[in-house]
Amino acid sequence: MVTFPETFQSKSRLISRRMFILSTLKVAVFVSIICRLFYLQISENIKYRSLSDKNRLREWRIAPQRGIIEDYFGKKIAENTQVYQLHMIPEDVVNLEELFFKLSKIIDFDKPKRINLIKKLKKRKPWETIIISDNLSWSEFSRLNLFLHEIQGIKPVIAEARKYSEDGSSSHVIGYVSDTSVKDLENSELLREINVPGLKTGKNGLEKSLNAEMIGTPGLQRFEVNAYGKRIKELKFVEGTAGKNFRTTLDQEVQEFTTKIIKDKSGSVCVMDIYTGDIVAMVSSPTFNPNKFVHGISSKDWQELIKNKKKPLINKPVAGLYPPGSTIKPIVALSALEHDVISPKLVVECRGSIELYGQKYHCWKEKGHGFMSLRSAIKQSCDIYFYEVARRLGVDRLSVTSKKFGLGDKILNSFIEEKSGLVPNTKWKLKNIGKGWVLGETLITGIGQGYFLSTPIQLCLMMAQLANGGYKIKPRIIDDKDALQSTINAWRNEFTSKNDSFSFLNSGLEKLYRNQENIKLVLDALYGATNEPMGTSYRSRFTKPEYIYAGKTGTSQIRTITEEERKLKLKNKDLPYEKRDHALFIAFAPYKNPRYAISVVIEHGGTGSSTAAPIARKVIKKVLDRHKLRKKYQLDLFKEV
Repeated sequence: MVTFPETFQSKSRLISRRMFILSTLKVAVFVSIICRLFYLQISENIKYRSLSDKNRLREWRIAPQRGIIEDYFGKKIAENTQVYQLHMIPEDVVNLEELFFKLSKIIDFDKPKRINLIKKLKKRKPWETIIISDNLSWSEFSRLNLFLHEIQGIKPVIAEARKYSEDGSSSHVIGYVSDTSVKDLENSELLREINVPGLKTGKNGLEKSLNAEMIGTPGLQRFEVNAYGKRIKELKFVEGTAGKNFRTTLDQEVQEFTTKIIKDKSGSVCVMDIYTGDIVAMVSSPTFNPNKFVHGISSKDWQELIKNKKKPLINKPVAGLYPPGSTIKPIVALSALEHDVISPKLVVECRGSIELYGQKYHCWKEKGHGFMSLRSAIKQSCDIYFYEVARRLGVDRLSVTSKKFGLGDKILNSFIEEKSGLVPNTKWKLKNIGKGWVLGETLITGIGQGYFLSTPIQLCLMMAQLANGGYKIKPRIIDDKDALQSTINAWRNEFTSKNDSFSFLNSGLEKLYRNQENIKLVLDALYGATNEPMGTSYRSRFTKPEYIYAGKTGTSQIRTITEEERKLKLKNKDLPYEKRDHALFIAFAPYKNPRYAISVVIEHGGTGSSTAAPIARKVIKKVLDRHKLRKKYQLDLFKEV
């Protein structure tokens, strides 16, 4: 029997243990590998299949096509145009500095743009797409596609962007769109739901008020891509829903014509259909190019706009507040007649000024007008006469009539910037100033000064409701056929009621008068103001019957004129621009069978007769020349017009 030394046996056992341990480790490793494979292939199958698909597939949500805004005749005021964009997905970018360097060699990507992009990156999630540039040139877009395999994390995209008329003729009415900001998302649940890269939202004007209906719903694209992220083929496409289109009541040709006329002035022009309330023109000057806001306005352009003393960003027809001046006199006269405090035969002597409790109140005509009747006082705009009328009437009764005819309240729901204006009365002053009303304030209110403030669109509505015979209308800027038909039916019923007193109850029209003869008297006086010698707008009259109109000039003071200045007899043109009076004019046309009302306000324009009335004359002719064309697009209210 062979025996082995003890040392050999010990070594054999050691080797056996090591082999056992090694085998055990091999089995453990093998089992762990099997378990890991089971975990990856079975338990985490869905997760890693998704990650695999994420590397192979790409999905892009597509910004929806925004609705178009047209004028009354179908001319596009706000439309969409094709643009080239560059998008980036931060988590797919390997080296940001390298990406910036390569982009600077291919497209216009300077340091300010780089800084702006870094700011955006800090506010966004890594998987959220960021737009590097939303208005590439075709050459830049082509070069990007050529070098796309060398740059990971970016994608050139063909998209749509808003396009407006560059002359800015409707920029205040339409407004503009721009990038959806964090504040926009916070304030709108709709924007949070549909937010996609490149989504633009309305910032003001109709673009903002109609935003929810015009914005549409986004689409979806799914592509298979290679290792460099380059698209190989499209796997799925879900088309988004385009936003709703809107037709306005505006006549873009009148808008453009009016914009050119008042290009170098600060002010506004409003034109309204006196029966339907359709706003034919609503121009604010100076204007701006809204296209600059679509892709992000430059700091230089922004500074030029906000530092401009004529305030081009303010929508003056609805947000500009002005003392109505003498344009309020037709309402003062009507209110006094309606309340039986005067008769048309009242005669007042004007000597150029009156004194009340030690305070002197002047007429615009230094030596006075002499003896004035109501008609001649409106015609020649005699302040002394209306001081007396206001004194008899009282500010509270004047306030009631003024509000009836559209002053002191917002009249459109389409503009968030619209202001209410101010029609003062005794309660208002006590509540807001804490002092009682004094008689002198009644006198200056009677000529549209003092606390009185109105917007140009309110003055236009006031004139429209006088011109249509004293019936309430609701101004509108969005064309609605059903609403138009309802309005037409109401007017037809009113005409029937001329012969049948009971049918008026169903006409749907609200009377603003007690005795319509009072309105006729005021309108006749306005005819004299424009078409008879001594009338304040006589120099701006038309002689052709089809163009004859009637109107009232106004000059609103923006400061108190001192006695020293009166002695010097300084004219507006001799004063610094900011100290000159505002020039106003309101009118309706044509005089026989009227159809349109107009208001013109020129800031620091001097007098209404020299500045505002000549502008109104040109616009009135343009509107009347296009009246027949407009009739083709709507049901005819009156056969004789």
